[in-house]
Amino acid sequence: MTLVEKDRLLEKIEIALDTIRPHLAVDGGNVELVDVTEDLEVVVKWIGNCENCFMSAMTMKAGIEQAIKAHVPTISNVRAINGVVIP
Repeated sequence: MTLVEKDRLLEKIEIALDTIRPHLAVDGGNVELVDVTEDLEVVVKWIGNCENCFMSAMTMKAGIEQAIKAHVPTISNVRAINGVVIP
């Protein structure tokens, strides 16, 4: 994937995440887009109350992943990481 292609993917993923963010914000949380890998896996990071929420796994499948795949059907997987991200 070229840098231009990756940038376009990241933009589309951000748009998808923006549809979910208001729902997360109600509970004091958010999600940050970290990266999209060569094999089209999206990596996100939980922020705020979402970091330690017992519902985050369900939110990932029923909210985050569904929204992303609706906007970018070629995405293979979505996973969350915790802690400091060192690019």
